[in-house]
Amino acid sequence: MDLGIRGRKAIVCAASKGLGKGCAEALAREGVDVTICARGTEALNATAKEIASAGAKVTPVVCDVTTDEGRKALLAACPDPDILVNNAGGPPPGDFRNFTLDDWRKAVEGNMITPIALIQATVYGMMERGFGRIVNITSQSVKAPIPSLELSNGARLGLTGAVAVLARKAARNNVTINAILPGPFDTDRLRATSQKLAEARNVPLAVIDAERKASVPAGRYGNAAEFGAAVAFLCSQHAGFITGQNLLIDGGGFPGSL
Repeated sequence: MDLGIRGRKAIVCAASKGLGKGCAEALAREGVDVTICARGTEALNATAKEIASAGAKVTPVVCDVTTDEGRKALLAACPDPDILVNNAGGPPPGDFRNFTLDDWRKAVEGNMITPIALIQATVYGMMERGFGRIVNITSQSVKAPIPSLELSNGARLGLTGAVAVLARKAARNNVTINAILPGPFDTDRLRATSQKLAEARNVPLAVIDAERKASVPAGRYGNAAEFGAAVAFLCSQHAGFITGQNLLIDGGGFPGSL
C-alpha cells in the first residue's frame, strides 16, 4: 500500500534505537524526510547512516529533547514537520513510598511536558497547512497500570488526557493525534528489566525470558519493525479518520473486551 506521505517531513524522537528507530525506518521507507534525535551521538549517527544508506533523507540532531534547548535545536532542524512521533524512555520502577517529588517532576517533564511542548510548537502549523499526523508513544500502562511503574503510569496517562480534546479540534484540518500503547517489545528496556528480575530471583535470564513470552498470547515479544509499520500507517493519508485513539499493541496481553 502506498501510504501517500512521500516527500513529507517528520520528527521522530528517541530514534537512535528501539521503537523510535523502527518508526524512523518505516517512515523513511515511505519516502518521508526524517529528522531524528537522541542524546547519544554515536548511536544516533550510526542509525542516521543506516537509514540514509537506503536512499532516504535523514537529519540527526543530538540533543536532550526534555530541555528547552534540546527542543529548540530539534525544531530548528525541522521547523515545519508534517509528522511528529513523540517518544521517550520511561521513568525507572520503584516503590511509591520512596519516590521523591523530584522523581515525579522528572517523570512528568520527560513523558508529559516534553511531548506537549512539541505538539504545541507544531500542531498549529500543521492545521494551517491542512495535513498533520502526531503519534505519541506511551505505554500499555495507560490501559492498565503496572505495579512499580507509578511514575510512568501517571505521566503517560496525563499526556493522554491533555491532548484528548485537541485531537478532536485538529481533525477538522486533517490533523490527527493518536497514541500507541506498546506492550512487551524486544528493546533494551525490556532486556534490562528482565535482567533485574533474573538477578532478584537468582535464576538464569532465559527463565525470565521464557516466562515473559509465555504470558503473551502471541507467544513472543513484539519487534521494532512491526511497531514502526503501525506508526507509519497512522501517519499515512489513509488514517485521517482516526484521531484521539489509544491503540494497544501488546500481542493480546490485555484481558479486557474493550
